[in-house]
Amino acid sequence: MTDHSEIAQAVAAGRYIMICGPTAAGKSAAALALAEQSGGTVINADSMQVYSDLRVVTARPGSDDEARAPHRLYGIVDGGERASVASWLDLAAEAVDEARNAGSLPIIVGGTGMYLQAARDGIAPIPEVPAEIHQACLDELVTRGGAAFREELSKLDEETASRLFDGDSQRLVRAMGVVRATGRPISAWQSDPHQGALAGEVVAISVMPPRADTYARIDRRFAQMMEEGAVEEVEALAERGLDPSLPVMKAIGVREILAMQAGEISRGRAIELASRDSRHYAKRQMTWIRNNYRAQISIDEKFSTRFVKEIFSILLK
Repeated sequence: MTDHSEIAQAVAAGRYIMICGPTAAGKSAAALALAEQSGGTVINADSMQVYSDLRVVTARPGSDDEARAPHRLYGIVDGGERASVASWLDLAAEAVDEARNAGSLPIIVGGTGMYLQAARDGIAPIPEVPAEIHQACLDELVTRGGAAFREELSKLDEETASRLFDGDSQRLVRAMGVVRATGRPISAWQSDPHQGALAGEVVAISVMPPRADTYARIDRRFAQMMEEGAVEEVEALAERGLDPSLPVMKAIGVREILAMQAGEISRGRAIELASRDSRHYAKRQMTWIRNNYRAQISIDEKFSTRFVKEIFSILLK
């Protein structure tokens, strides 16, 4: 067993754990195991798991997991709202402070690179875009299409437009909104000194099983979600009549299940398409982790006691 007095000293010194990995890699299970060993608090850093409407589809921890260790920032945002990196970072800082004040080790876990990077490095002080400007940009993208919209953005912010793709509607609209609202490209704002990084020293862990193993888990998982209430969950979301541009409406699986319920595709095809999109997303996450995430420990096999010891040896040094 871990010496909790040593853990308390590490917490008092401002240390915390961060776990990153692609979808279905097993990072939530690793975070829970560490929380149980240390008396820690699991803090969500997944941009879809913050929404209250989709527990099953986004693979949020279940009530049994939440009973085994404190969990924070899961299901805290209504699907009718738009969560942002800035709002998450503020909430994460509060959750970390609450955990530390309780003598509990903060364990941040997720696969959203922007959230994790913000936690470690802070964010650029980009002003909020007025709702009317955001909506005007969104309407323009829908009308003109992604390619034409990105071409227009390139006239105002060539650097940002060059690194986005036509289908990245959320970031395209965000970039256009910023430059129109402030007169300054988002790429210029992002070059300013960043603010708001979480205080303390991080032990950064990546959970990166072999790609084939991750893909196999993804394929099994979505079929299982369909049996565990994903269809009913999406139906309830659809009944709200939310703006289809909202992030929650773009969660992987939502579009496929809605198409299935409309009789446009079969159940098997819905599972196939959602699993495919999840694999593509996992591939992008893996690329980001390899290129941007500075892991001190990389776990490429089933999480075990050996990794717990290795992680705590760094945490308690």
